[in-house]
Amino acid sequence: MSNDPLFQPYQLKHLTLKNRLMISSHEPAYPEDGMPKDRYRAYHVERARAGVALTMTAGSAAVSRDSPPVFNNILAWKDEVVGWMKKLTDECHDHGCAVMIQLTHLGRRTRWDKADWLPAVSAGHEREPAHRAFPKKAEDWDVARIVGDYVDAAERMKAAGLDGIELQAYGHLMDQFWSPLTNDMDGRYGGSLDNRLRFTFEVLEGIRARCGEDFLVGVRYTGDEDLPGGLTAEDGMEISRRLKDSGLVDFLNVIRGHIDTDAGLTDVIPVQGMRSAPHLDFAGEIRKATQFPTFHAAKIQDVATARHAIASGKLDMVGMTRAHMADPHIVAKIMRGDEDRIRPCVGANYCLDRIYQGGMALCIHNPATGRELEQPQEVQPGETRRKVVVVGAGPAGLEAARVAAARGHDVTVFEAAAQPGGQIRLTARSPRRSEMMQIVQWREAECARMGVTFRFNTYADAETVMAEAPEVVIVATGGMPHTEILTDGDDLVVSAWDILSGDTQPGRDVLIYDDAGDYPALQAAEAIAATGAKVEVVCRDRTIAAEVMSMSLTPALRALQAQDVTFTVTWRLDRVAREGNGLVATLGSDYGGVSRTRNVDQVVVNHGTRPLDELYFDLRAGASNEGEVDYEALIEGRPQEIVRNPEGTYQLFRIGDAVAARNTHAAIYDALRLVKAV
Repeated sequence: MSNDPLFQPYQLKHLTLKNRLMISSHEPAYPEDGMPKDRYRAYHVERARAGVALTMTAGSAAVSRDSPPVFNNILAWKDEVVGWMKKLTDECHDHGCAVMIQLTHLGRRTRWDKADWLPAVSAGHEREPAHRAFPKKAEDWDVARIVGDYVDAAERMKAAGLDGIELQAYGHLMDQFWSPLTNDMDGRYGGSLDNRLRFTFEVLEGIRARCGEDFLVGVRYTGDEDLPGGLTAEDGMEISRRLKDSGLVDFLNVIRGHIDTDAGLTDVIPVQGMRSAPHLDFAGEIRKATQFPTFHAAKIQDVATARHAIASGKLDMVGMTRAHMADPHIVAKIMRGDEDRIRPCVGANYCLDRIYQGGMALCIHNPATGRELEQPQEVQPGETRRKVVVVGAGPAGLEAARVAAARGHDVTVFEAAAQPGGQIRLTARSPRRSEMMQIVQWREAECARMGVTFRFNTYADAETVMAEAPEVVIVATGGMPHTEILTDGDDLVVSAWDILSGDTQPGRDVLIYDDAGDYPALQAAEAIAATGAKVEVVCRDRTIAAEVMSMSLTPALRALQAQDVTFTVTWRLDRVAREGNGLVATLGSDYGGVSRTRNVDQVVVNHGTRPLDELYFDLRAGASNEGEVDYEALIEGRPQEIVRNPEGTYQLFRIGDAVAARNTHAAIYDALRLVKAV
């Protein structure tokens, strides 16, 4: 029996949970036609196999047709869901993992022009800023219908064999009834707290009557909206007591905050550069006051914090959801003494940001997550040991080296710099993004454990590479900033990298032209504004920082607005000219023949990178495949077998930004899916 607090069993009513680690309800947006099919099932089963005690499926499985998902959620109002959920549940149960699902009606947190084009419905007419729909105020028949929908959905989940359900009550319809900010109802459902809670208790009573006492039911709810005029911590404590005392609820899953805006959502689910576990103590206060089973998750990304949450009695079950996206084998690694080998969650929030833009959740540095059917979470050894040379120790090169070493190959990495990291090392210079360095540190440690040879401060040319007698060469040399984009004045601008690296000192009146829409422009703006300079960020897009998604943008905007940085959209930088001791920047427009000028003393351009590909082209002639990639084999996970040059002595590939400017996930995914078959 382990003495680790995380590995003490927990008795939740009749259900014994084998440890204290859970994956809280979340929607990775993997359903197909609204159903949790093979991809969805494989994702949860991978984590169940590794030992997590409880997996909560579906952030926001929709119970009603007029709750259309704004991203790819499970449709719990369809009878078809039963069979798919049963397959998922049975497989997780085979590994001793309990399964629950979160059920909800989104209320106003959706759009009227989705699915069946039914009006959004809420307890009032107030629009939610994040999703923009002006809702219909619920009528009595709406309330009765939706109560019935909740009960029907719960019965479907019981029929599928799930251990229980969780009702969503933060930002969704339930707590739109709770909150004075959103409840404008008359009569039985408006006014007093008793009336505002009535809808929730009608749902709970209906579920109990239909599903019985042995089916576990919990509520994930806000204990404090942290909004003027909204639910206070005192309200939250009273609601917590009423939920417990009702006898209708088996556990509480506590959050703090509101999710009606991007900024509010980011405070509830903190991202990179924000404080870890900011609401843990608050959840602990709820547990202490109620003495009732309490769950919680919010940027608890490391095992030490999770262990503290249980050992200190703040929680009964601790959620490590994004952490399990980064590494699904957390429990297994702890159990076998490999806690130091857990792939860290770096808080980049690529997972959640993607779903809010209509994509499926992906981890910024674990490309197998969400692709369990195609990509390995644990790389298997190959049959033949080969000599592999990797050039470049950025994220792509490090991943290529790690995967090649796991395959059993003899791996040498050349890196021109004194340390690994590539662009990530530059990114991590910004304090708010320092967690990104863990992407590099984890891979460096894994490579060292497996005996990868690193040769730093070495500029590898073709002769250097060939001296290693390689059988496989992987060029991961990355790219360099591209700023030659103007009709005149390219020589008068500097790159965002120049600012971030410290190679160029910030000016006093600066125009930043962001034509890539990614992080460097934002980071450069923050660094320059911190000196007291005047900063204007210009982009030709309709929105700022188009590649930086909503939640990740929040901390940057807070910092930049505090420094009075100006953003100007729909204008492009055409040319720059010197005038006296300053510069004149001329702006044009894609929308017509207009122009504007800015008088500044520095112009910074962020226009992505161009590949550093000279070595690749120098090596092509001697390669058996001449650098060609069989895309079908790559996608299907088969070895690369193209032969264009029978006299060639090695295979040659390039990955990451050495191919084209993309992002960290793309670079690491390039490496994994190529090298896993080498």
